Amino acid sequence: EALTGRGVHSPTMAALGAYRCIECSREAAELYRDYQRGVLRISICKSCQKPVDKYIEYDPVIILINAVLCKAQAYRHILFNTKINIHGKLCIFCLLCEAYLRWLQLQDSSQNTDPDDLIRYAKEWDFYRMFGIASLEQTSFLIGIFISLWWMRPEMLKTKSDFILLLKALLLSSYGKLLLIPSVIWEHDYTPLCLAFIKVFVLISNSQAIRVTLNLNRILPWLAIFFGLILENGVVCLVQKLRWDV
Repeated sequence: EALTGRGVHSPTMAALGAYRCIECSREAAELYRDYQRGVLRISICKSCQKPVDKYIEYDPVIILINAVLCKAQAYRHILFNTKINIHGKLCIFCLLCEAYLRWLQLQDSSQNTDPDDLIRYAKEWDFYRMFGIASLEQTSFLIGIFISLWWMRPEMLKTKSDFILLLKALLLSSYGKLLLIPSVIWEHDYTPLCLAFIKVFVLISNSQAIRVTLNLNRILPWLAIFFGLILENGVVCLVQKLRWDV
């Protein structure tokens, strides 16, 4: 079936294994073949006999909606068949959102309204401290996931590239934390409930990212996330015991 090049991300064929079929996750040499004069044909997977990546002609908004719905095909398209390289910036921005929310809650609990420069400096330092604590908790969560996966399936994380790909998938799948900002702007009596829903959504996205990246069943990713949460909560308890969060 001929099609136009609208929405296609890569103009050239790739080496064997550079892409993945979004349906069965098998390696593919190309996403489409260019017959010149604007005529393209989506490649068919030799394993499942379905289009290797139907999303190459989809609008980015549709892809984003499918990713929000945690569809494995959308995750495979983003992780394997595109060159998105914003995971580092996205991680920093999500941590800033989380630090801001904690800092705001800390300021709400403080009754001191003195405009003195020393007070303003202390409040600014509080924000940096909240950012550090959020970073520490996020790092412990990721370390817990990596340790548990390496312990359960060591053959899945044999090379440095395997670790990097999984880290990229986990960071990208944490985009739900960006919803923290609207929850603060539109503050209301149900804010704690909204934060709980955001947390659950991020964990579901993390689970899908692990499943798609390592081609696992549904149970192992959740076990890894469970161990990650245990380590993260251990760090939270340590922070509270040392009173770094006040």
